[in-house]
Amino acid sequence: MGTPMSTSKLFEPYKLGPITLANRVVMAPLTRNRAVEGLVPSPLATEYYGQRASAGLLITEASQVSQQGQGYQDTPGIYSKEQIAGWREVTDAVHAKGGRIFIQLWHVGRISHVSLQPNGGAPVAPSAIAAKTKTFVGGTFTDVSTPRALEPSEIPGIVEAFRQAALNAIEAGFDGVEIHGANGYLLDQFAKDGANKRTDAYGGSIENRARLMLEVAKAVSGAIGADKTGIRLSPVTPANDISDSNPQALFDYIVDRLAALNLVFIHVIEGATGGPRDNAPFDYASLRKRFKGAYIANNGYDLALANKVLDADAADLIAFGKLFIANPDLVERLKTGAPLNELDRATLYGGGEKGYTDYPTLKAAQAAE
Repeated sequence: MGTPMSTSKLFEPYKLGPITLANRVVMAPLTRNRAVEGLVPSPLATEYYGQRASAGLLITEASQVSQQGQGYQDTPGIYSKEQIAGWREVTDAVHAKGGRIFIQLWHVGRISHVSLQPNGGAPVAPSAIAAKTKTFVGGTFTDVSTPRALEPSEIPGIVEAFRQAALNAIEAGFDGVEIHGANGYLLDQFAKDGANKRTDAYGGSIENRARLMLEVAKAVSGAIGADKTGIRLSPVTPANDISDSNPQALFDYIVDRLAALNLVFIHVIEGATGGPRDNAPFDYASLRKRFKGAYIANNGYDLALANKVLDADAADLIAFGKLFIANPDLVERLKTGAPLNELDRATLYGGGEKGYTDYPTLKAAQAAE
């Protein structure tokens, strides 16, 4: 048995910058590929997030900052007026239930397909190296396309796309944004030497490879406030064919600089995304020590591990991913020790309400008995 619920820190309120979260449970960003025409969040998305508003903080599925930033079919954007309006419905629904919600801002870089890119062009990356991974387009998983290296003159436009997306997010009613710096997407590709072979100011040394991520963090926090800006990091994940020869030095450097910007949180995927937590040696306590804001711990957490980490003051908030897909009332279930719904993997990506908004709450399940 874990800590008795009455004393579990997981269910205590937490002050995150200017807002107070009802508890320390975070819903992690989860790509579901259900955006409608114009890559707008659908009314189903409004229902889906509203159902999960009892989490202390919801972080939305990754949302591209531009068409070029898209890597999978039917993922929502945050760059058009229609998308902003669609997200406004979501934030209104969550706020009506007393919840708090950040949007995750995304540029996939090389994890894309020509069919999704402007004019069928090649995806962009730090270097013209194809990732050995797949994307989801045309209703099926297919190899990603070979990217082209970004020209130095294009990089300010990437930073600006993130900055404008953050402003759009505030217009859409979000409480803040999470910059996606993890899982082998563009900012992570620049940071890690396995994907970045550049010889200009954005390649080579740790300082140079970290430059784009830090420029984005500075631009976004400058636009909407550091107290509304978080970032997601995955120091040692192999997700999307990413690697670095010295992740500890790289991420110690990055987190030092993020701390200097006073960001409100770092959201750290500990280990391999959705896989083993001990796939590679890494000292997460080093990041926790360097960063003044909140540390959100992520990857393979259950109630027992969450309690252990919170009691040891090794994290401030705990993110749950797949458990939230199948359990809209996850907070209540964790608090009462109730059984959890099983996840239906067949309905994770694409489709309609099945496997999205039709997972029963405890109340609904009991009423049906």
